[in-house]
Amino acid sequence: MSTDLEAARKELDQEFTQFRDSLGKIYEKLERVSQAGPADDISALLKDLEDTVGKVRTGGLVGSGAKGHREAREAWLKLQGK
Repeated sequence: MSTDLEAARKELDQEFTQFRDSLGKIYEKLERVSQAGPADDISALLKDLEDTVGKVRTGGLVGSGAKGHREAREAWLKLQGK
């Protein structure tokens, strides 16, 4: 494997790890929605879930989120000739 391909794979793995770590935040928010009762503010809980999903997807104000993974994957695939 070439050095460029190895570096691209390392970047892809790092971005994927960051995504997986962020995915836990989505599970936490989803669990709050799932555990809500009739007196809970469902709209606020869903808004919080949507905001969290958006931050994981885009990276929020800092970071690249799933976008970073997409870019790293595209670079890695290009180096593989795919």
